[in-house]
Amino acid sequence: MLKKRTLANSLERISGNFKVLLLTGMRQVGKTTLLQMCDKNRKYVSLDNPKDLRLAIEEPELFMETYAPPVLIDEVQYAPNLFNHVKMLVDSSSKKGQVWLTGSQQYEMMQGVTESLAGRVAIVNLLGFSMYEREDKGDLQKPFLPSKNVPSLVARKNLLETYRIIWQGSFPDATLMDAENWSAFYSSFIKSYLERDVRQLINIGNLTAFTRFLGIVASRTGQELNILDIANDADISRNTAQSWLSILESSGIIVLLKPWFKNISKRLIKRPKIHWLDTGLCSYLCDWTSPETLEKGAMSGAIFESFVISEIIKSYSHNGKSPTLYYYRDSNKVEIDLLIAQDGLLFPVEIKKTANPSKDNIKAFKTLAQNEEIGYGCVICLTDFPRPLTEEANAISVWDI
Repeated sequence: MLKKRTLANSLERISGNFKVLLLTGMRQVGKTTLLQMCDKNRKYVSLDNPKDLRLAIEEPELFMETYAPPVLIDEVQYAPNLFNHVKMLVDSSSKKGQVWLTGSQQYEMMQGVTESLAGRVAIVNLLGFSMYEREDKGDLQKPFLPSKNVPSLVARKNLLETYRIIWQGSFPDATLMDAENWSAFYSSFIKSYLERDVRQLINIGNLTAFTRFLGIVASRTGQELNILDIANDADISRNTAQSWLSILESSGIIVLLKPWFKNISKRLIKRPKIHWLDTGLCSYLCDWTSPETLEKGAMSGAIFESFVISEIIKSYSHNGKSPTLYYYRDSNKVEIDLLIAQDGLLFPVEIKKTANPSKDNIKAFKTLAQNEEIGYGCVICLTDFPRPLTEEANAISVWDI
């Protein structure tokens, strides 16, 4: 059964305001399925098909005549020369929503889009299933922001059920698999990612080294980035590690959460935090073979933090919005896991793998409030029900974000 995707609520509105819609995201997150659900009568062509790809590259004008709007062109990153021809085509008409595109969020593709289709294209990003979408309640999800009144729309899960979802990951196919097929899925995904995406971006002669690099970065999820440490462990140069890390970021594998400073230049200098957007892929690369071992292992707290941040990002991205997120750490090592910047305020969020949160978990909020205008705060944890901690913060279940 097809699940309700949150982004479906926004796509008709977005497409109605732009001539071109580009849906980006990792492979197998459901981009094509979502767009075909939104418009079952639209022509469809995939550049995974060698014949259509050759036509798009060698005869782009004929390709656009053959697949005239309204059309959905899948995997457009394989033929970046099409962007200029899409531009000429849509400029000949005032109609909105003429061309829908999907593609991996790769540097060359995005550069071509911004250069050729500026002002004509809406770029929207799709991630894997959110918790709402897993429960087939995707149409109910709103962008998350801490508040006193948090709706409880998703059924609670116990500790092991929660870690089973974290371990499975958010790729639609992976959410349905047992342990044996789960492993085969992620093995196939990594092979496809390496051979079809990574090699398009850079000339990597040794894919084994890049695979080892993936595992090393996965083991750092929820930690501050130390690029030299990663380079040494992967036995590669610092410049290579930096280049490869940018590939993971541009293709939607990780997000680098910048630290908050009033001085913008410091945000660019200080170390960001690494968070994997799919905790199933992260678990596979770190050799966690079951939810039970993951929950009891050394990465248990860090991967829970990455899971929560990924879910918060989905709540915005799947509503067609881009959140402004940071983490906080000052010279006294006072830390806050997440800051959501909105309307001139910073909304502080702590993420704890506990069912019994306390006021101690939000002491850092007062430190932040001494220098910044802050909004309502919260602790996202494993509590069964929302509970107030102070007048300015509460504790909520991970299932309420």
